[in-house]
Amino acid sequence: MRFGFAFGGHLAKGKPICVLTNRTASSNITKIMKPHRSYFLSALAAAALCSGFCFPGGVAPAAEKKLVVGFSQIGAESAWRTAETESIRSEAGRRGIELKFSDAQQKQENQIKALRAFIAQKVDAIILAPVVETGWEPVLREVKRAKIPVVLVDRGVTVSDESLYATLIASDFVQEGRFAAQWLAKKLKGKGNIVELQGTPGAAPAIDRKKGFEAVLVKHPGLKIIKSQSGDFTRAKGKEVMEAFLKTEGKNIQAVYAHNDDMALGAIQAIEEAGFKPGTNIVVVSIDGVKGAFEAMVAGKLNCSVECNPLLGPAAFDAVESIRNGKPMLKRTIVRDQIFDQSNAKELIASRKY
Repeated sequence: MRFGFAFGGHLAKGKPICVLTNRTASSNITKIMKPHRSYFLSALAAAALCSGFCFPGGVAPAAEKKLVVGFSQIGAESAWRTAETESIRSEAGRRGIELKFSDAQQKQENQIKALRAFIAQKVDAIILAPVVETGWEPVLREVKRAKIPVVLVDRGVTVSDESLYATLIASDFVQEGRFAAQWLAKKLKGKGNIVELQGTPGAAPAIDRKKGFEAVLVKHPGLKIIKSQSGDFTRAKGKEVMEAFLKTEGKNIQAVYAHNDDMALGAIQAIEEAGFKPGTNIVVVSIDGVKGAFEAMVAGKLNCSVECNPLLGPAAFDAVESIRNGKPMLKRTIVRDQIFDQSNAKELIASRKY
């Protein structure tokens, strides 16, 4: 089929009318030229604008601009972090949002570079999972000057001006520490020596999970932390630090408190290699609730894991869209978490999404 265009007398009044026809262009032009030769050249130009279809005003509506969001992720140091990244990536795809992703490899300087790159790329919004709490104010001021809203996920920042970010979506890390200590105090009947595997120094979860744990220990003077060191939230480092603890303390250790599951799983390896039974000789408590932790609980090697839900993609993009639509936002949204242990791990493991 070829398209021809027929224009009536309305053209002289500035109102082009396009008609699709299955006749050849040449036959239509012949019929137009005889009665309206004086208008033909103008009509042809108008027809070119129509491109076979007419819209009000003679101009086709512009396609809706695709939303572009920058996501600065800490890294891929744990199963929890990988699950969070996947949640945000898959949610962006589901909503048709273009996601510009940056893996900082656990370095703040890389995240600061990423934020500046997002400014240069003129993204519509930024999602930031900050590796540490401090040191963000200068770059966040640059982002604010560029009028780009920032949604914090998983971890908060310490700044003098809270308008530098729009909202924070995260778990209550202090409460997670409390949950872990309360469970452990009950398990050990208020008495025992604990070694602690801390997260990355300066990171909000490491600071707050320690704070919450120690707040409960004050009420149980028989429970004491005899060693505490950073395992940097990684399995390899958790194993390495636990090996050092076992060499100096050995049978003096009744429990391990790890700030995340990956470090706990590394510690379990070290405990087994040292000839002890994790979950029996040494009680192991951690935080995150990832699939690997459930597997360890089912196997009797991990005693308890406090959930920290990483599936933040839907909430993060809900926040981005609310901000763009001018809707009021809570400054902080708390994600609800739960406590899991060997008593319920087996029946729940199949339903876990991460």
